[in-house]
Amino acid sequence: MSEENKEVPQETPETQAEPAPETETEAAPETREKKQKKKKGCTLTQEQAQQVEDALKQLDTVKDQFARLAAEYDNYRKRTAKEKDAIYQDAKTDTIREFLAVYDNLERACATEGDDDSPHKKGLVMIFHQYQEILKKLGVEEIAALGQTFDPETMNAVMHVDDGRFGENEVAQVFQAGFRLGDRMVRHAIVQVAN
Repeated sequence: MSEENKEVPQETPETQAEPAPETETEAAPETREKKQKKKKGCTLTQEQAQQVEDALKQLDTVKDQFARLAAEYDNYRKRTAKEKDAIYQDAKTDTIREFLAVYDNLERACATEGDDDSPHKKGLVMIFHQYQEILKKLGVEEIAALGQTFDPETMNAVMHVDDGRFGENEVAQVFQAGFRLGDRMVRHAIVQVAN
């Protein structure tokens, strides 16, 4: 075959040569220019730097004010919760104190001499025990005074007696029972103290 008859292969899209990638030396100047432009864009004038500094100071001030306000609110919330609880306990104590007159009358009625088999006396005793149970459910405790050493924080002494059967400052008789609700005094016990 002659050289003329040789076919020259035609270039198809698959066979076309890909352009050669740019060398690092050609791309480098463009990247350097971009970096320099970025650096120039990040530099701040003295006025702008002062504005940023002022804004940061203002932000710190606002943060401090917010922290103080949050602390004040937390203290307020705790204080109002305590006050609310104290008001509730005061109201509960005052209400129980008013009902103790009924307790005293029931106690006297149950202690009277008479027929223990009487339905009236049995009814009074049952009501008195029910009343005591209600006070226990409310958290009211009777102060044990008889035979105890006199305690001025829980008892009021209205009489004094010299009696060899009792010890020094021992409670000889209880005229009226005392009660407490948790750590609060509802009513002091009225007692007679010996020696």
